[in-house]
Amino acid sequence: MYFGILSERVKAVDGNMPEIVRVYWDRGGVSVPRRRAETHKGDYGKLLIVGGSVGYTGAPNLCARAAVRSGAGLVYLGVPEAIWSVCAVKNDEAMPFPLPCDASGKLTADALAPLREYYDRCGVLALGPGLGRSDGTAALTAALIRKFPGKIVLDADALWAVSLVPDILREAKSEIVITPHEGEFLRLGGSLENGRERGAWEFARRYGCITVLKGHRTVIAHPAGRLYSIEAGNPGMAKGGSGDVLTGVTAALLGQMETEKAVVTACAVHAAAGDVCAAERGEYGMTPSDIIEELPYIFKKITE
Repeated sequence: MYFGILSERVKAVDGNMPEIVRVYWDRGGVSVPRRRAETHKGDYGKLLIVGGSVGYTGAPNLCARAAVRSGAGLVYLGVPEAIWSVCAVKNDEAMPFPLPCDASGKLTADALAPLREYYDRCGVLALGPGLGRSDGTAALTAALIRKFPGKIVLDADALWAVSLVPDILREAKSEIVITPHEGEFLRLGGSLENGRERGAWEFARRYGCITVLKGHRTVIAHPAGRLYSIEAGNPGMAKGGSGDVLTGVTAALLGQMETEKAVVTACAVHAAAGDVCAAERGEYGMTPSDIIEELPYIFKKITE
């Protein structure tokens, strides 16, 4: 199944691999539907973001702001109680709430209980931005993967937690998307020995998860075997926080459209917004917040 008007399909050299679909956002490769006149916020997804720790308040906030800019109907942001007041000040549209944390300001497994009340109201979970690494965050990540009933996006320190027991990816109740850069991918047990495309393809098939391998020409591998390359993006996006923005865009679109289309569209939109920033501000001076501010422009361009 391919969607939209994708301008190039290139067969991989290895006959066992599928053709690589090269996605150009500005050539009709991705689109989002026009919103109906008679509609309400519940029609556009309810998203739960869990992350943050002392010293890492920016990551969950960037993720939440990106989700709001990507059309999510409601965005809940669960953060350690130690940083809740900071996140509350930074967010007007998203709804931060405090969760139990340890003395160092990282979430603990005790956060699972208060998070359960969001299971029924939220169809998507984004887990990991700024989460930090500890026994508590590892236990919470494992529990949420096993118990959350909706779609899940894993990034940053949630991927570190998964790297301790990669087989846990197979235990998710619904579709799961991982968004590693190359270092995180290798830590998860992935291989780049035969190229990024093959590595992502093999990992997605092995663990049954959509694998977004970030970097120059981000690769998206579907466990059914489909493979995409995003033909956009630039070195100015190689800054802390850019991945948190992608997580927010991805999670927001997962609440509004079919999973595979949502992931490919999110990656293309994120890269396109980065290219607009580079053209307007330059690769040195552009920031992840600048990327968020350009998201509306890209979404307007690709609205059907």
